[in-house]
Amino acid sequence: MLSPKPVPPDRWRLSVAPMLDWTDRHCRYFHRLLTQHALLYTEMVTTGALIYGDVSRHLRYNEQEHPVALQLGGSEPADLARCAKLGEEWGYDEVNLNCGCPSERVQRGAFGACLMAEPQLVADCVKAMVDVVSVPVTVKHRIGIDKTESYEFVRDFVGSVSEAGCRTFIVHARNAWLKGLSPKENRDVPPLRYELAYQLKRDFPSLVIVINGGITSSAQIAGHLLHLDGVMLGREAYHNPWWLASWDATFFGADATETTREQVEQQMCDYMTREAAEHGTPWPTMARHMLGLRHGLPGARHWRQVWSDHKLKGLPAHDVMALAHTPVPAT
Repeated sequence: MLSPKPVPPDRWRLSVAPMLDWTDRHCRYFHRLLTQHALLYTEMVTTGALIYGDVSRHLRYNEQEHPVALQLGGSEPADLARCAKLGEEWGYDEVNLNCGCPSERVQRGAFGACLMAEPQLVADCVKAMVDVVSVPVTVKHRIGIDKTESYEFVRDFVGSVSEAGCRTFIVHARNAWLKGLSPKENRDVPPLRYELAYQLKRDFPSLVIVINGGITSSAQIAGHLLHLDGVMLGREAYHNPWWLASWDATFFGADATETTREQVEQQMCDYMTREAAEHGTPWPTMARHMLGLRHGLPGARHWRQVWSDHKLKGLPAHDVMALAHTPVPAT
């Protein structure tokens, strides 16, 4: 086993969840413009995609994204160890194992939430990764699967996996129903039971326990931090990204930001221009992640419409920004 690298005690205080099709490297660059301290996660990357696919396409990121964690999907210890090592070699600050995704496609690959039924296999996977990397190996999981709602189920899962060397558990505080609900319904229908995560922290005080699920305000974050080590934010952080700009001052003791939305948009235009020149990436691929930046402000609808207009994709990003801020003629 390698010696673990030292990790700041507040590393997991706030993080943005791994979200498929959303938290790509362009999204993470955008989020890092808003918060310097929150931990960012990749989309889930399967072991098969890394072993048999284009490693650079899946693992390339911007240096500004640190701290940034790689989330892996898989269930073969040797494959996960190989991919965790790749992640460390590419410079990721953490490797996270997905034990929470309930989609049928993920289940067919025998990973995600269905792994919670096999805690010894998860422990074997964790140990295989811990043995070959010095960055933290963490697990994101649910509080139960299907209609199993006993606390003992998740307690025993965490206990078994922690013995293999995992010290950080990110708890999505809903059950995952493997049959009968879509992934979207699995984010809303099973009831939230935050008290189970609180009990995990009481039973495993030496572990880092992070809560996820249904959290939409800074007041909720502050309430959870009275009981737990960290909070992971998902959809609300993505759809209302300006919220992130308050996190560093509110939760990390940093000075209040003087950055404006317009400055962040300008920095994204600079980034989109570089990406287009260096990699040929069209700006709509990147701009889609910032469509919530002016949420709730006058003119936000027109601004979103311009940045969503693919008919403008031939224009430079800075020209699109100018159009987005052009007043709408009165009718």
